[in-house]
Amino acid sequence: MSLINYITQIQFESGAVRLLKQECERTGIRRPLIVTDKGIVAAGIVDTVLNALEGSLPVTVYDGTPPNPNEQAVREAVAAFHAGSCDGIVAVGGGSSIDLAKGVAVCATHEGPLKSFALIEGGAARITAKTAPVIAIPTTAGTGSEVGRGAILILEDGRKVGVISPFVVPKTAICDPDLTLGLPSTLTAATGMDAIAHCMETFMAPAFNPPADGIALDGLWRAWRHIERATRDPGDRVARMNMMSASMQGALAFQKGLGCVHSLSHSLGGVNPRLHHGTLNAIFLPAVIEFNAQSPSMVEENKLERLAKAMGVGSASEVASSLKAMTRRLGLPTGLGELGVTREMFPEIVKGALKDHSHKTNPRVASEEDYLAMLEASL
Repeated sequence: MSLINYITQIQFESGAVRLLKQECERTGIRRPLIVTDKGIVAAGIVDTVLNALEGSLPVTVYDGTPPNPNEQAVREAVAAFHAGSCDGIVAVGGGSSIDLAKGVAVCATHEGPLKSFALIEGGAARITAKTAPVIAIPTTAGTGSEVGRGAILILEDGRKVGVISPFVVPKTAICDPDLTLGLPSTLTAATGMDAIAHCMETFMAPAFNPPADGIALDGLWRAWRHIERATRDPGDRVARMNMMSASMQGALAFQKGLGCVHSLSHSLGGVNPRLHHGTLNAIFLPAVIEFNAQSPSMVEENKLERLAKAMGVGSASEVASSLKAMTRRLGLPTGLGELGVTREMFPEIVKGALKDHSHKTNPRVASEEDYLAMLEASL
């Protein structure tokens, strides 16, 4: 059975942050916890959010979100949630802040450690409607977490796991492309390649979900045509709008599942949390596409040809090489070796990838040897 479910309320336009007060009222949030990071505070974006509330609500701010959100940060933010007698969360930032907010929404309202809510620990069944409501305001165009049903969090034991449930989907996504105008070029490129990876990998996933496929292909079309413009000219509002849409669209299609790109990047991100998820996805995409090319679902539905058409490249055989060329043009690393990854790390990366929830939804089942070959090709 395929789940086809679109998904939550989305407010999408320049200046949409002004709608925050009405969305708090609609979702019943009267004492919000703002979950963000210090960079977002320093950029003045939290002040913009507070101004949108017009002083109408008592607000608690947690700004300790790390680049890769972890169990310690969840505990700290849960403590802030309870100290402020909060009843909902406004996540302001990139995927890290939004994912952390989802973890807090669960852990502040349910008994048990974060590990007990991880998908690979059977945690989906433990997450209930008691989950605190979340409003998500993305400030990057990459993860699409503002419309996603999961959060990626690092446990104390080092595993990078998914906390996945329909109850963690934000009640509202406020997508305001103006909030991304100040994003540095390198981060624009890395988060943009994350959005491209999401659109491509969820399209390749074998579940039958034609609406998700259409959304993913349109998202890829937008991202591929605008990522260089957004990176080169951070003030290009048209490019910013299209990149934010592509990010959101990739995540709308997540319900199909992802695949080996994400099982590898989740695992490596757990091994070295300093590595940027979007950059890792960009590096792994070419090797995974080559691995997936002959899977029955890819061949029967001409999926590589359809990806090539959305990207505007000449043929299916050029998709992987075009991705690597785009990554290079954006100034991002194209190999794991540039990030300090060595062959000695491969066994640990493969071990995590085989256990990751994205492993099971790849169009072709990957073995330990297959993962090693993909890592070697990506080095």
